[in-house]
Amino acid sequence: MQKSSGIICNIRSILITFALENTTNIQTLDMILTFRLVSDEVNNFKREIQIDATATFLDLKNAICDAVGYKKNQLSSFFICDRNWEKKKEITFEDMDTDADQDVWLMEDSELDDFVYDEGQRLLYVFDYMTDRAFFMELVTTEPGKNIKDPICSLSVGKAPEEFVEIDDFDPAPAKNTAAQMDVDEDFYGSDGYNEDEFDQEGFEEMPFEDN
Repeated sequence: MQKSSGIICNIRSILITFALENTTNIQTLDMILTFRLVSDEVNNFKREIQIDATATFLDLKNAICDAVGYKKNQLSSFFICDRNWEKKKEITFEDMDTDADQDVWLMEDSELDDFVYDEGQRLLYVFDYMTDRAFFMELVTTEPGKNIKDPICSLSVGKAPEEFVEIDDFDPAPAKNTAAQMDVDEDFYGSDGYNEDEFDQEGFEEMPFEDN
């Protein structure tokens, strides 16, 4: 009986050791993500945020607020979009429980790498719920094998739009009215001269931004 117990213990030990060794080999891929933000309200505005892929959307929100001087306690949401800016998933600062049939994720519980994987992924960051004003975002680069403790604003060009505007005075740009269905080749930034290449890395570098 003691011999059988010893054999069982040895088998358990072998299985546990095997499991631990294989768990050690499964590592989370380190990666730095760089997001670019532009506005349809301010032509010469641009920010780039570098952040770890395992950071949360709340970390990203706070980094954006720091980069543009906005308050961090305001209601806001990120929307994962397709190439035509069609909203697919919402990650919100606070669950308002407005539509029980629609899945909503909370920023503080949602890691970036669970939603954003590929360069070129587009997002909207709606910072003003009353007017649906937002930053247009794109994941411009990924750097596998690297990590970063705290997010940083790696590029800052131009002045951000005002955080709040009076509803009666708000005149939405054409692109904002049709963000979900718009053709980004037309009326983006409120200018017929915009083309989709300007959202790509090379196109942006060629744009004639002026430092403020």
